[in-house]
Amino acid sequence: MPTNSQRRKELSQLLSEGTIATRSWLMANGFDRHAIDNLLKSDQLSSVAPGVYARWNSKLSWEAVVYHLQRDLNRNLTIGGLTALDLQGLSHYLPLAGKRKIHLYGTARLPAWLEKVLPDVEFKWHSERELLGKNQPVIQDTQNDPLVRFTKVQPWEDEEHTLRLSSPERAILEILLGIGIPNETSFEHADQLMQGLSTLSPRSLQALLEECDNKKVRRLFFWLAERHQHSWLGKLQPEKIDFGYGKRMLVKDGTLVKKYNITVPKSL
Repeated sequence: MPTNSQRRKELSQLLSEGTIATRSWLMANGFDRHAIDNLLKSDQLSSVAPGVYARWNSKLSWEAVVYHLQRDLNRNLTIGGLTALDLQGLSHYLPLAGKRKIHLYGTARLPAWLEKVLPDVEFKWHSERELLGKNQPVIQDTQNDPLVRFTKVQPWEDEEHTLRLSSPERAILEILLGIGIPNETSFEHADQLMQGLSTLSPRSLQALLEECDNKKVRRLFFWLAERHQHSWLGKLQPEKIDFGYGKRMLVKDGTLVKKYNITVPKSL
């Protein structure tokens, strides 16, 4: 039976400073209930939520939490939307006082313990199927994610610890999902974001727009892109994209853009 000192050494090798681990994950990696209890009693581990632990006195971050979800638990969750643009220096956005909101997109639901780990952070889940279409299969792992090629890996703290986040092309479409929904992205904010996205890849955009099954997002994207006339716009092929039929009233008392059959604020 391993001694307590051996267990402490194994823990330091397995669990980096500042990261977290669930009880089930620790047990799957060789620590039984007795060993975990002893590590808690000897202040090698501290409980940050029921069944969730960190190294004693570790300073936790939301990145550490997402790292555990993505890499250790293999949850199909991608940092997306405004959070992804912010990490890539493309949001031009200063959060208001209060909880920081972290947007995660995927098919795997967030675990219940997530809201208790960091009281000053709100993890907001979005269904990836809203972008792909409701007939897509519900998957739990990233190996079969049909949109995984529209993500990128970014180092967090060092090259060993990386996070998966949406590419700028995917992130702006995720943001547009919230247009017209209360307490989500405003037209004005989406317009400001699009203004700054001058370096998007037309090849990635075309592939993503063709795969995207949300007609509202497609119409909004082209309307906003045409407002700012970025150089990549002329390289897209809208004739290959299905915009659907019928009018979409996204705001009350707005103006109808006849080309795309969407109602937008008069101010824009």
